Amino acid sequence: MVASPLLKICGLREPAQATAIAAMGADAIGVIAVPSSPRFVPAAQRPDLFAAMAAGGGDCFGVLVVADPSDDRLEELGAGRGHAVLQLHGEESVARCRELAQRLDVRLWKALRVRTPEDLEQAAAYAGVVEALLLDAWQPGQLGGTGHRIPTGWLEGFRPAFPWWLAGGVGPETVAELLARLRPDGLDASSALEDRPGVKNLARVAALLAAMRGSPSG
Repeated sequence: MVASPLLKICGLREPAQATAIAAMGADAIGVIAVPSSPRFVPAAQRPDLFAAMAAGGGDCFGVLVVADPSDDRLEELGAGRGHAVLQLHGEESVARCRELAQRLDVRLWKALRVRTPEDLEQAAAYAGVVEALLLDAWQPGQLGGTGHRIPTGWLEGFRPAFPWWLAGGVGPETVAELLARLRPDGLDASSALEDRPGVKNLARVAALLAAMRGSPSG
């Protein structure tokens, strides 16, 4: 029997929630460093969020979400700021991801916003360049946190050569179907768990964890 996938709770803004969610057993928390997002956290506040996560105990790790970071931002994106992973959620090319991997001493994930089944063909190019891929539904003018889902049928045969995470509409009500039909290495939940942008409903987080742990993916 295959263990259930890892779970990242993304878009946190409150340190107390970071502590509570880590203590519940979430595998990762995500902090948004994209200024246009309603869940944006300024650079000066991010270390406190990741420190609060660490205070929750367990093996929870921090993910910092950026989009097309310029070279003058690299200092704030490297190690020593509390995050273990940098999630690239913009239009970063394979070459740019390779460059960032050489210049930053953190793990890299690449997000792909999927508009058509053919978009999944981009995945293979990032193998060996980033640690993992995150798939999210394409929405015009929005990079993520929309709650929209990629049609499950598009992903049923998706088997990349490296780990992949699924985002979009992941919540207590949907996770059983997702895990029955798909085999992601991780799930990324955000808006489906919120009372308002950046503020999670902890009861829904607990319900999602319970549903996942009770529904192994194999």
